[in-house]
Amino acid sequence: MNKLNTLALALSVAAFASPALAAGEAKNVIFFLGDGMGPVTTTATRVKYYDVVTGDKVVMGSMAMDKLPYAARIKTFSKDGQTTDSAPSMAAYMTGVKTRNETLGLDGTTVAVSPGTDPVTGVGSSIDKCPATGNGSASVTLLELAIAKGKSTGAVSTARLTHATPAATYAHTCHRNAEYEIARQAVPGGAGYNAALGAGVTVLLGGVSQYWRPYDATNQPKGRPDGRDLVAELQAKGYTSVTDLTTLNAAPSTATTRLIGLFDQAKAEGHMSYDADRDPTKEPSLAQMSVKAVDILSKNANGFFLMVEGGRIDHALHGNNASRALSDTKAFDDAIQAVIDKVKTFDPELTNTLIVVTADHDHGMAFNGYGKRGTDILGPNISYATGTASKDANGVTYPNLVFANGSNRPDVRADIDPTVMAAKAYLQESVIRKGGVGSETHGGGDVKLLAAGAGAKTFKGTIDNTKVFGLVKTAAGY
Repeated sequence: MNKLNTLALALSVAAFASPALAAGEAKNVIFFLGDGMGPVTTTATRVKYYDVVTGDKVVMGSMAMDKLPYAARIKTFSKDGQTTDSAPSMAAYMTGVKTRNETLGLDGTTVAVSPGTDPVTGVGSSIDKCPATGNGSASVTLLELAIAKGKSTGAVSTARLTHATPAATYAHTCHRNAEYEIARQAVPGGAGYNAALGAGVTVLLGGVSQYWRPYDATNQPKGRPDGRDLVAELQAKGYTSVTDLTTLNAAPSTATTRLIGLFDQAKAEGHMSYDADRDPTKEPSLAQMSVKAVDILSKNANGFFLMVEGGRIDHALHGNNASRALSDTKAFDDAIQAVIDKVKTFDPELTNTLIVVTADHDHGMAFNGYGKRGTDILGPNISYATGTASKDANGVTYPNLVFANGSNRPDVRADIDPTVMAAKAYLQESVIRKGGVGSETHGGGDVKLLAAGAGAKTFKGTIDNTKVFGLVKTAAGY
């Protein structure tokens, strides 16, 4: 090999080598997770909300997440599933361990064991936890590592706080549905508390659910069968409790040391409202919750770890409801921008803060046909070549977005009025019919990861979701 070839090889190797990273470079870590937010969902959201159409001219817009300078592709499969569910995929990010579907925060030997029901209340058992021995052990999470370093921590979600994604930051159980057990792991000093949380997660904000309140046959028929009021217990440990936008705004960021927010305006299985349905005078947006969390967490001189989930993107996609999925993705992106703006008030160049944005898995939504730019992504497919509605083999028009499977599979396709398709409750068609609304499944494809700030340059290439844990851990010096 001559000197010229040797130099070329050296330059090639250097281009793909991991850049140097000082451990502990990121005093603060903010981990954004768009649940189910696959590449098609983000592209369709960009087209719907960010592209500007003036006559025949289309100016391509950019989402806040698009502007983050570093990117990677993430493999999402679980230990036993080519297509993962949210529990093992989020746990892979948080612990670096590949686990089976439906398990949460335990090691790879764990087998999912569904929680039983209480014989008196008929709801989940008051001891709906894993067997005491023989079914795996806890894997340490990024949030727990942050607490061990004296940092403040937070979990914010539009889903209920005991749902898989937020739970993966602070809890360990052999089944994601053991939500009575998950909730009690967050309460300092109480029975079943996760001692690795020390004095507790600093900020917990998300959807209200029965898992935090005691059973009451009249007022809380799905409440805790063990009779505990976990909110009251948290208040006794110094937490301020908030329940709506007014009380969230009223909680002083300087005086509030710990915050629990459970928002029940939607009453949708304990989740918060879809952003398209949210009453902005009563229920906080994901952006408002996230900024409040940063306000409180940033008071700690040691730094903080914050997880922010756009949880209801996933729920809309499960229901073949593209309109609400896109509007919730827009709300998630708004939260990213709001948090970056807030962080830059005390860390202008993100010198001390790592921002990571990713998804836990994909969905089966796809673009359909050769659509013309500038037409409504939620409407019928308009041919770029003819400017008229595209039609199937039977002469019937079809939409721009479809799903691989789900509940909306008509026996006989018919033309659909564009005004009907434009409604926020409209369900896109699916190829395979599955039983029941909300039955659409996750997709098994890779998802995007975008990053900025301290340590962000290490996120590149195609990597397994478990590897993200190590990159964050190193950047933060945990």
